[in-house]
Amino acid sequence: MRHFLSIKDFTKDELLEMIALAQKIKKQTKQKHFVPYLEHQTLGMIFEKSSTRTRVSFETGIYQLGGIGLFLSSNDIQLGRGEPMKDTARVISRMVDMVMIRTFEQSKLDEFAKYSKVPVINGLTDSYHPVQIMTDYLTLLECRVTDPIVAYVGDGNNITHSWLMLSAKLGFELRVATPKDYACDSAIVNEALEIAKSSGAKISFSHDPKEAVEGANVVTTDTWVSMGQEDEKEERIKAFSGYIVDSNLMELAQDGAIFLHCLPAYRDYEVSEEVFEAHADEVFLEAENRLHTQKGIMVWLDNHIDEDIDE
Repeated sequence: MRHFLSIKDFTKDELLEMIALAQKIKKQTKQKHFVPYLEHQTLGMIFEKSSTRTRVSFETGIYQLGGIGLFLSSNDIQLGRGEPMKDTARVISRMVDMVMIRTFEQSKLDEFAKYSKVPVINGLTDSYHPVQIMTDYLTLLECRVTDPIVAYVGDGNNITHSWLMLSAKLGFELRVATPKDYACDSAIVNEALEIAKSSGAKISFSHDPKEAVEGANVVTTDTWVSMGQEDEKEERIKAFSGYIVDSNLMELAQDGAIFLHCLPAYRDYEVSEEVFEAHADEVFLEAENRLHTQKGIMVWLDNHIDEDIDE
């Protein structure tokens, strides 16, 4: 049995298998051909952090695959009343076929997975957001970006960490520009750089957005103030001055470069209104692809349960 906790846990071939499954299932969905890959299966969806895209995409996705999703907020289950994570895992995983968790600490997710009897998917933690970056990669392929040079401008957060792992595993170039006090986690950086030695990925870091974007064919960013950081808003806005992805910055990228944002987007903070609207088709294709990428991941995980049983 496999869990989907971080991109680093998979080989390049396994990651590409998931993307290929997502492409296949998306094509079927567009043709109104809903194959019940997960017929009669139940996905438990635990939300300690609320979300628009994560809930809608997972709940719709499991339904389109022939199953049903159960929305479980921390206010609705005993986890929110002090039950240990390992006990919640041992109970819920005996009643459902797969679990998605959107939470704060990566350690909570890891503990749940350790005690779970079914596959667990990382719907977001403070360390990683792997389903989002897998989605972004599918979007790159659909936008015909075959040799990515990705420039990430902004906070060294869970999105950046997941880009690091995807670049390291797949072997493409990634340039990260963050303010000095908002750099990526050093342990995650070192791990990604070690993995990159095998794949040939070129990963670089700077505090200059222009240096990162120059000649890139993909420019991406994220909100400067994530959920739970509201009390830091004014401090962060000052620290990220000069990190807005605006027309002047985008002009440094290659002609035809695409812009991605995992949403929600705060105009005239991390991205200008002009750039966002000019690239809205790409951003909302990216948002839609959360649905299809996650279906590919769920079906891949289910297939590997079957392989283990057959053996």
